[in-house]
Amino acid sequence: MKHLRQFTMARVALGRAGDALPMRELLNLRAAHAAARDAVHKPLDVACLRQECEQRGWECVALHSAAADRTEYLRRPDRGRRLKEESRMLLMRGKYDAAIIIADGLSALAVHRHAVAVLDHLIPRLNSWSLAPIALVEQARVAVGDEIGVTLGANLTLILIGERPGLSSPDSLGAYLTWDPKPGKTDAERNCISNIRPEGLPYDEAAERLRALMTEAARRKLSGVALKEVTGLAAQCLPFTPRSI
Repeated sequence: MKHLRQFTMARVALGRAGDALPMRELLNLRAAHAAARDAVHKPLDVACLRQECEQRGWECVALHSAAADRTEYLRRPDRGRRLKEESRMLLMRGKYDAAIIIADGLSALAVHRHAVAVLDHLIPRLNSWSLAPIALVEQARVAVGDEIGVTLGANLTLILIGERPGLSSPDSLGAYLTWDPKPGKTDAERNCISNIRPEGLPYDEAAERLRALMTEAARRKLSGVALKEVTGLAAQCLPFTPRSI
């Protein structure tokens, strides 16, 4: 069984001390549990994130959900799916092919470690797209992208968000794509790519899969269960012509 450990970060072949785990593995488990809890409560450093984006020439807007703080966010998921009124007023409607959103979700740690790195690979692949200013959202759930997208007038939203921390991955980033965003969209109408991090799905591969899905979503004008990601999808995608042409 020990040879399996070279292929996975899952806790396999840990050994035994009597009828319990060896002390080293027990302490590692407790440390991992503490790291997962810390990731849930770590605040998003919007100023730092905004600086990283603007250094790359990406226009940003800082927003906040209707959840006032982390406690309310965890107890009232519905408020994390909506913007507070002051944030909604910051969004200027335009004609955008896509809106990209970066949100803390359940792991701001994942966002700080991986979100900008993913966009470093993705945005150059979208040079023919009309992109809205990147929205940086605190105390956010995935569905907050629906309100942002419809307010901006974007055809498609892509939200990069911290996933629920696990005992082997407190910093896993997820990406959710929604065509024709508007409040009331269900999870069945979204495409998800998860576990984006060096130990999981590498940045470049994640970016190419996102580009392929976004291109197909724009061509077919749909997303979710009706838009299947298949082997070689990137190669099969037709070129996307933005509406500005």
